[in-house]
Amino acid sequence: MKTSLGLVLAALAVLTAACDFNLKSTRRFRLPQGNADNGKAAFVALNCTTCHTVTGVDLPKPTVEPTAVVGLGGEVARLRTYGDLLTSIIHPTHALSEKMNPLAVKAAGTSPMPVVNDRMTVTQMVDLVTFLQPRYRQLPPPVEWYYPL
Repeated sequence: MKTSLGLVLAALAVLTAACDFNLKSTRRFRLPQGNADNGKAAFVALNCTTCHTVTGVDLPKPTVEPTAVVGLGGEVARLRTYGDLLTSIIHPTHALSEKMNPLAVKAAGTSPMPVVNDRMTVTQMVDLVTFLQPRYRQLPPPVEWYYPL
């Protein structure tokens, strides 16, 4: 009986591992450590300040209409992971920020953020994420009050 159970467990382990195999998987993808100061410089150099502000950081003022400005950082219901921020930078139309003005998104039909992949180095990308990620703080969960009946 022990042999049968061992074979079944081994087969399950192999099948489970096989399910994870995907040539587009990012499971083992890792980037080097970034530099937040260089990320701030890249944020300015790549003209991100045209449309964005960053909570708690002194940057050039945005030049777009105030309704089109998207603030980054601050208190959010869900923290932005490293992967979330990378995706937002290199694929801005993937998921639009809830901080964007819905009218501006509807008018544009897509993210107004330009793709900077051909101008940005990998180092700048890593540094940008290192600069931005600590700017987010998770809101505490809503308090549910229970009253005894």
